[in-house]
Amino acid sequence: MNKPTSSLPGTAGRALFLAMVSVGLCTPARADETDSARLIEQLRRQVAEQREQIDAMRKTMAEQQGRLAEIRQALGLDQLGTLRGAGQPGAGAPPRVAQAAPAAPVGQRPSEAKTEAENPPVAQIFSQPGILTQPGKYVLEPSLQYSYSSSNRVALVGYTVIPALTIGLIDVREVKSHIWTAALTGRMGLTNRLELEGKIPWVYRNDDSISRPIATPASNDEVFNTSGRGLGDIEFTARYQFNDGGADTPYYIGSLRFKSRTGSDQFDTTTVAIPGFQGLGLPKELPTGSGFYSLQPGLTFLFPSDPVVFFGGLNYQYSFKRNDINVKQDDGQGNITVTHFDSVQPGGVFGFNFGMGLALNDKSSFSIGYEHATVGRTRLNGRSDPLSVRVDLGTLLLGYAYRLSPKQSINVALGIGVTNDTPDVQLTLRAPMNF
Repeated sequence: MNKPTSSLPGTAGRALFLAMVSVGLCTPARADETDSARLIEQLRRQVAEQREQIDAMRKTMAEQQGRLAEIRQALGLDQLGTLRGAGQPGAGAPPRVAQAAPAAPVGQRPSEAKTEAENPPVAQIFSQPGILTQPGKYVLEPSLQYSYSSSNRVALVGYTVIPALTIGLIDVREVKSHIWTAALTGRMGLTNRLELEGKIPWVYRNDDSISRPIATPASNDEVFNTSGRGLGDIEFTARYQFNDGGADTPYYIGSLRFKSRTGSDQFDTTTVAIPGFQGLGLPKELPTGSGFYSLQPGLTFLFPSDPVVFFGGLNYQYSFKRNDINVKQDDGQGNITVTHFDSVQPGGVFGFNFGMGLALNDKSSFSIGYEHATVGRTRLNGRSDPLSVRVDLGTLLLGYAYRLSPKQSINVALGIGVTNDTPDVQLTLRAPMNF
């Protein structure tokens, strides 16, 4: 029986099939290749589209990150406190109290967000500010200070025979003192770490003394009024910042103040004896200056800690002695006596202060602090004056600052005396202007 011949032997059949495919007579894989090419082209288009979308998303993300960085910088969230700002009452460029600000929506324009210059200044309560002025900037600060003090004094000139029985003169005296000081202060920033300051004061003083002798024939009080007015002691100060502080590092600023004696002093006037009180004299005209040149080095620190700024400092005032001093005294009858001193030198003054400032809102702040000074004994002719004593001056200070505009602020400080020798009330108004 013959086998069917419809199929070719294995080897010969494969060879014939390859030959037919090569000449195009047989195309069993054409459809699959066309579908694969179409699929690859489609995938390529999808990849290209996704790549374009990714690039667009990256661009949008970069824009959002840039806006977010600008908003954080404008809100002051990247650092607490700054030594360079748009100006401060009495300090040129104030430390800004870092405060919590409402969260700005993503995409808000930086011009719409609050800038760092709009943050409230720290209310100045001490006479020596610790913050520097920006280089090339100027601060002009007019100020007015009022000081009131009253004291009661009992002077005894006599001796005691038995307890509770005194023979001699007892003087009971009450003194009320009023001092007005108007000053114009200018500051200029030279570098990022150095500034210079000058201050020109004008002083008006008025004292009322009420006295009555006890244990002597007298029925009426004796009232003595004296006053003085004129230019005070002009001052010059240089300040230098030692380090770059931050959120966890305080700023340290050194200062050196020189005070002249352009104002009148106690040696330029004549003391007059009160009738009935021989030896107890008062000046005819009150001095407007101290009468001595002095130099005062100091160190100030500031430590920003959201939302408070802590500050304080140390200082020492050295007064240069004067030679050949003549003190004139009127006995009340026109007779002038002159007392000569070879040299007179006031005692040194050591002082310290500390306090804190707190932001109330975006335009105002409140400060509280304490200032203390210890005055040494005066030296006459190279020796300590036996009638002089060491004096301690302590003052509790409260301050308030309000920003009127980006370049102008107003500052009010109240001082309350906590020791007997300190003025009872001291009120200071400052209005710095920045240029």
